[in-house]
Amino acid sequence: MTTTLDFAFDDITIDDLAAMPETARDDLAFGVIGIDRSGIARIYNAAESRLAGLAPSAVIGLPFFDAVAQCMNNFMVAQRFEDSEEVDEVVPFVLTLRMRPTPVRLRLLASRVEPLRYVLIER
Repeated sequence: MTTTLDFAFDDITIDDLAAMPETARDDLAFGVIGIDRSGIARIYNAAESRLAGLAPSAVIGLPFFDAVAQCMNNFMVAQRFEDSEEVDEVVPFVLTLRMRPTPVRLRLLASRVEPLRYVLIER
């Protein structure tokens, strides 16, 4: 049986995330944000909520790149989802909105068969 402890930032797949119940995503040590194809945040796990200081209720249902994470609304992050249906990339990034500049690694995941795109955040 696989537990959330078995899922590392670099190894987890989009299929793992899509099949994972909310409680399991909340147990992951890194941030997980699921965004639908129109850009609306649909998943915001507990780790990201705790580290970013934003409650899921303040994020879910909003246009993620326009209203929540404007610092990611650029060619390095948001545009990669627009440019390709299939994405699995790790991007060094610095979060700057609502916080001191914070170096992180982002993992961008998208698949033509999954309805959500994912941004994983490792601090």
